[in-house]
Amino acid sequence: MSETAERSPQTVPDPHHIRIGARRLLAIGGFRRLLFSRFSSQWGDGLFQTGLAGAVVFNPERAVTPSEIAVGFVVLLLPYSAVGPFAGALLDRWDRRRVLVAANLARGACIALAAVCVASGVDGFPLLLLALIVIGISRFVGAGLSASLPHVVPVLNLVEANALSVTLGAVVSVFGGVCAVGLRAVFGEDDAGSGLTTAVAVVGSLLAAWLAGRFARGALGPDQVVEPATAVAAVAHGLFDGGRVAAHTPSVAAGFCALLAHRASFGISLLLTVILMRNSFEDWGPIKAGLPGLGVVLGAGGLGIFIAGLTTARLVTRFGRKRTLFLALGGAALTQFGLGLPMLLPTTLLAAFLIAYTGQVVKLCVDAAVQRDIGDEARGRVFALYDMLFNITQALAVAIAATVIPANGESVTLIVAATVLYLAGITGFELVSRRGQRAG
Repeated sequence: MSETAERSPQTVPDPHHIRIGARRLLAIGGFRRLLFSRFSSQWGDGLFQTGLAGAVVFNPERAVTPSEIAVGFVVLLLPYSAVGPFAGALLDRWDRRRVLVAANLARGACIALAAVCVASGVDGFPLLLLALIVIGISRFVGAGLSASLPHVVPVLNLVEANALSVTLGAVVSVFGGVCAVGLRAVFGEDDAGSGLTTAVAVVGSLLAAWLAGRFARGALGPDQVVEPATAVAAVAHGLFDGGRVAAHTPSVAAGFCALLAHRASFGISLLLTVILMRNSFEDWGPIKAGLPGLGVVLGAGGLGIFIAGLTTARLVTRFGRKRTLFLALGGAALTQFGLGLPMLLPTTLLAAFLIAYTGQVVKLCVDAAVQRDIGDEARGRVFALYDMLFNITQALAVAIAATVIPANGESVTLIVAATVLYLAGITGFELVSRRGQRAG
């Protein structure tokens, strides 16, 4: 089948296909391949990140302080944020299929090297640098997958396709984390066992590269591939172009305000949960504290993400996008305050479910706004900017929280701050939306 024949059904909107259902979406070969490539990539990501956390934070052969844990989060999130928009410029100029294949193969090689370092007892800067590179490539791959989606499904089905792919992808990532917990139980919790667990994540990158390679050249866009004379030319304009387009698109700019608030609050919650699970929580029935308990928290979050994928479209249909975002952010604020303050394992599990649910509702709405309202010529740059802003926000929240968090993780001040951030997100979304309406 020719490239044109493969792409034409997806690029021409069909007014009869406003809602075609998951089964019909999965019948589209291009969407199915892109979805399974996302699954493979995010499964490996979840396994790698949880395996590495177990190796460093919950390893009996290593001792870390809350500030060192926070530094690890910041090192993983912040540096990629500085290069994300530049990657977006390349996604809008280079064949995305080729980029996805090369990036996944490079990530697999870095994961293998990181696994060797873990097994050898290496820590500090070398291990953090490798982790940084792996996570950075993962963000790049994620932006490429999101920017490619409009090339494999009808335009009118973007919201539905995005909800399915992003939601199930996040659930698969959580499943990867749960797999890491199980593999550590098999291989052991020492350096050697942690190294073997981390190495399994290579499988996800290799499979994702193979699936992306099955697309025809140019099938994932951009529509007009312009190879820059030098990469520097693309890099120099990436940040500016992505920011300019996002700022002049009210639906996207308002959504960014909501999601920024969620990421900041989530960063605080993440640090609190890890420290509480490591130093404060006690076993609760069959649920054990420590890394096994963190695995259960991941599972609760994954369930919330999955249910968000099933219900977000209905919520938007019934209440509209604006009210849906308000309800999600308001529910998250109530969850942070009501379930966070007890600082107990069972309330934390319920909070993980509800915050993951509400956060995913917000994310799906914002993703759809970017894919619907941003042209293909700039979509990669906006998605890369998207990642940059939210990584910076989460990293800063973690860094600031680390300056006041006690060794046992029990901080009422941080829980209140996380609650207030959600309220600030509601305010920011409303103000930017009104500005857009006045401009219209």
